Amino acid sequence: MIDLGRARVLVTGGAGFIGSALVWGLNGRGNSRIVIADHLGTGPKWRNLRALRFEDYLDAGDLLPRLESGALGAFDLVLHMGACSATTEQDAAYLARNNYEFSKDLCRWTLGRGAAFVYASSAATYGDGAMGMDDDPAAIESLRPLNMYGYSKLIFDRWARDQGVLGEVAGLRFFNVFGPNEDHKGDMRSVVHKALAQVQADGEIRLFRSHRPDYRDGEQQRDFVYVKDVVDMTLHVAAHGATGLFNMGTGEAHTWLELVRPIFAALDLPERITFIDMPETLRTTYQYHTLADVSRLRQAGYAAPATPLADAVTEYVRQYLVPGRYLGDEPQPHG
Repeated sequence: MIDLGRARVLVTGGAGFIGSALVWGLNGRGNSRIVIADHLGTGPKWRNLRALRFEDYLDAGDLLPRLESGALGAFDLVLHMGACSATTEQDAAYLARNNYEFSKDLCRWTLGRGAAFVYASSAATYGDGAMGMDDDPAAIESLRPLNMYGYSKLIFDRWARDQGVLGEVAGLRFFNVFGPNEDHKGDMRSVVHKALAQVQADGEIRLFRSHRPDYRDGEQQRDFVYVKDVVDMTLHVAAHGATGLFNMGTGEAHTWLELVRPIFAALDLPERITFIDMPETLRTTYQYHTLADVSRLRQAGYAAPATPLADAVTEYVRQYLVPGRYLGDEPQPHG
């Protein structure tokens, strides 16, 4: 067991979407003994940090040398969320260095110091889902990711298994996560974020038309999971020392229509949804159905129900997107 209120924690990718949400979650548990490593670049990612409390920040490029030198001190827990998460990234060499080689080096350092290591894998490792979405490590060899991002995550899962350390670390396969602190993600941000901008600009939401006869337009399905639920799941795994691979989803699949309709309701606007053709470049890699098998997560003792999808979308729109808030900016109750 790790006391998350007292542990010293390193969060890579700690200014990013899920990383900054984890810092927020640790703050909510009374912990600010946190070191963040990330690449802030020239975009708005820095805004994710403004309301958060942490001990130190450094550029991710300086992390391994400073760890090896001992300059950053000891940690009880490493939450390794840092990676290039663009599913459209074409530079395979960059993804191999950034997502695979760096992860190996950080994992070796962490385990060599007796700290816990929890890392971001991805549901992209499952490819089109033809081989199922079972987080049993025995299924690793049968998986065929549809893009290099998913492959970079899969080969680290495989390395951890082959090195015999998968029983010492936890790999988290995140499904379709949405929620506050994703503004900086550009085309990789969630459909909720993109759709709100469409509604505000044009009064309508545009979804991809289905190009398969077995799915009607807007009824392609995903396991959509609210980032606050992901925080609770991740910190449960970390606190309880659970190891192996874990799907981070709700265990329920919802359609795109179910995802976007609450946006209109949250804004008190009439529904206007149109369908557009999917770009040819996406059609061969598009997933029509994802669903997390969360059995192993439940077996690890995580029992909380997922936030209902409509409730999560409504909160995200009303409390964060419309007022321009980030995690940590939540309005405080009066009285």
